[in-house]
Amino acid sequence: MFTSMAIWRFESYIPEIGQDTYIAESATVIGNVKIGERCYIGPGAVIRGDYGRIEIGDETSIQENVVVHARPGEETIIGSKVTAGHGCLLHTCVVDDFSVVGMQAVVSDYALMEEWSILAENSLLRKGQKLHQGEIAIGSPARVIANLKDRPELKQELETYKNKYVEMVERYQVEGALERID
Repeated sequence: MFTSMAIWRFESYIPEIGQDTYIAESATVIGNVKIGERCYIGPGAVIRGDYGRIEIGDETSIQENVVVHARPGEETIIGSKVTAGHGCLLHTCVVDDFSVVGMQAVVSDYALMEEWSILAENSLLRKGQKLHQGEIAIGSPARVIANLKDRPELKQELETYKNKYVEMVERYQVEGALERID
């Protein structure tokens, strides 16, 4: 289910939206964008495939006011089961499966977050910077402070929260669950 008012063709590019993906009416999806199945695209999110290409995997949560964009002729790739926290910015970067981008964090041009990496709230992953699998980074610029392999309880907690957003997608799909009150 998605509201067609949030989806925009740009030139010859029409966004591809996976089955059972929820896109809030106030979100904006433009142009050369491919979004996987059972994703959550929250209110105010902007996924803008006008200059470049955007690809988002399955069961990914693009929360409220997230901005996803790419440089001209380039791409931003976001894997499956990624959490892009409220108000973060992803620009011409790669965020691999299961990674977490904290609220208000920035993943800048050509940065790479490998699987299960975590960028904390209000942190900056600078141009070309890389987080290896499972690394947890904080700060501006981001510096690695730990690894998930040493924190199995945190990994389990993150899996629980990732599944909660997939459940939210299902809840939004129920007829009458979301109703505009004027």
